[in-house]
Amino acid sequence: MKDYYKILGVEKEASEEDIKKAYRKLAHEYHPDKAGGNANKFKEISEAYEILSDREKRTKYDRFGTAEGFDFSGGAPFSGGGAGPFSGFGFDFSEMPDTEDIFEMFFGGGFPGRQKRRVYKRGSDLEYEILITLEEAFLGIVKKVEFPVLTKCETCKGKGFDEKKGFVKCPVCGGRGEVKETKRTFFGSFAQVKQCANCFGTGEMPNAPCAKCKGSGRMSGKKMAEVEILSGVADGQVIKIKGGGEAGERGTEDGDLYIRVKINKHSVFERRGDDLLINKKISAIDAILGEEIKIKTIEGKETKANIPPGFNLKNPLTIFGEGMPRLGSFGRGNLVINFEIETPKKISRNAKELLEKLKREMEE
Repeated sequence: MKDYYKILGVEKEASEEDIKKAYRKLAHEYHPDKAGGNANKFKEISEAYEILSDREKRTKYDRFGTAEGFDFSGGAPFSGGGAGPFSGFGFDFSEMPDTEDIFEMFFGGGFPGRQKRRVYKRGSDLEYEILITLEEAFLGIVKKVEFPVLTKCETCKGKGFDEKKGFVKCPVCGGRGEVKETKRTFFGSFAQVKQCANCFGTGEMPNAPCAKCKGSGRMSGKKMAEVEILSGVADGQVIKIKGGGEAGERGTEDGDLYIRVKINKHSVFERRGDDLLINKKISAIDAILGEEIKIKTIEGKETKANIPPGFNLKNPLTIFGEGMPRLGSFGRGNLVINFEIETPKKISRNAKELLEKLKREMEE
């Protein structure tokens, strides 16, 4: 049984976010399109993530050792925790032929209406992170991104061959598009019908495969994408661009591109939802006198606010409607001011006498 937690390098108690972070890191490291990538390792990582990122599959895996609910592969847990009924025999239900294959084994010809079909590989989905400033998140922006990816071969237009040169019968399957495989199981040998990997189930091989892409219809290249980031976008928000990912095999559908928006930490403002928080230093005298406060907003404008009489400066002061735009709706969040009181470093005798007089008046 595969240890998916070990494959992703996380503990069994790991959160969904921890699993997602571990997968992104490993997928980036082992992606087969990268130098030093490993296709088998990448496939193993993707399989682990598929199970552990799905709450229902993960629960079944934690309980039974497989996402299907049970594991009969030699002594794995079964239901209530005891050994399975086929424990010790090394029996694996994944080796069993499906219903259609059993039907063909006994009666031949498969199910009525069964036809050859092209099953080429769809392009992989890709994820890309864009870094923007808080000001850009406020205003909205269009960003251009360029990234390495498998693209359609320009020589054959993604088809992988020259259609004008015609086709010949596949030598592996004899033009049937299928091959039979015999597997030995606990119950005996079963003949299983599978799609021919040599001709992708078409039964035909092109006379003139594309020399540039070696018949796959795609090759290493670069893609450019324009990403419209709307005003008020949140940190971590994902934007989907359909067909913006990896090219598919022999003209099949391209994968999708997922853009994750990352907003840089700001030197002045802290964002909480649609609100912006700012720290403002004011003198003790200005606070007492209720002087007007000037604040520069995220859009570069100046706004003014007065401290109300009797206001507790330990509490924040809110200026409504001066925060971030609300994505997908009208209006804006608020600007929340946290005060820091500055006291004078030096004070004259006259000033000290006035402050003492003020203190006595406040105490009366």
